[in-house]
Amino acid sequence: MMKNFKVLLSGGPSSLTDEERTRFTTSLTEKIKHRFGAGYEHFVHEGEFTTLNGEEVAVFRWTMRTAIAE
Repeated sequence: MMKNFKVLLSGGPSSLTDEERTRFTTSLTEKIKHRFGAGYEHFVHEGEFTTLNGEEVAVFRWTMRTAIAE
């Protein structure tokens, strides 16, 4: 069974909601690509963790935005 890690997306557009910033992933080594507007926001984990509502979560920091290819 694959483990799901709860993560917090940090940085990027200020209009990302708290609900969009908290998610689950099966890997802490693969980047997260979050579709937002007409593009994708990219986040990576660099070993940082924080406590969110009493639970330890991995912090994925924003690295860049790419456009959706047409």
